[in-house]
Amino acid sequence: MTAFPIHSIETAPEASRALLEQSKAAFGRVPGLHGVMAEAPALLDGYKHLHRLFAEETSFDKDELTVVWQSINVEHECHYCVPAHTGIARMMKVDDAISTALRDETPLPTPRLEALRRFTLQVVRQRGALEEAQVQAFLDAGFTRQQILEVILGVAQKVMSNYTNHMAQTPVDAVMQPFAWRKATPNAA
Repeated sequence: MTAFPIHSIETAPEASRALLEQSKAAFGRVPGLHGVMAEAPALLDGYKHLHRLFAEETSFDKDELTVVWQSINVEHECHYCVPAHTGIARMMKVDDAISTALRDETPLPTPRLEALRRFTLQVVRQRGALEEAQVQAFLDAGFTRQQILEVILGVAQKVMSNYTNHMAQTPVDAVMQPFAWRKATPNAA
């Protein structure tokens, strides 16, 4: 496997240094994912931009953001992002029952959140080629056409991070190691 460096602000390509400075200011450290992505400044910039758009400008609340992110992370078996988003969910004050259900692929606490997970997984597994009945079930659960498209934004963001972590085998950051995760059974949900 090709080795990818985990850049610090000092070792990163010039075009990534300001982006890593922003990461350090936001998190108090440079997350390993950002250090890996710094090798390709456009990837790091694009990822951070999509993250901001998804987290701050979509109509999803904190629980729904977590459901979209973690459904994708678990489906993609991302050893780095599942622990990271478990910690992020805690910081966002998302109920631990939601995080546990997502990590363990067990039923979520509400039918609405379960409908969001189901739809997100359909988008990922079917590469967006959903049947009308699947889309209608999502709408019938109280979601909107806007949110259909916002799920696609979340998928785009997570593909960038999940695929990077698979290629680079990014080690889980020390602060997130208490949330380490392995998929219990392949494609359980």
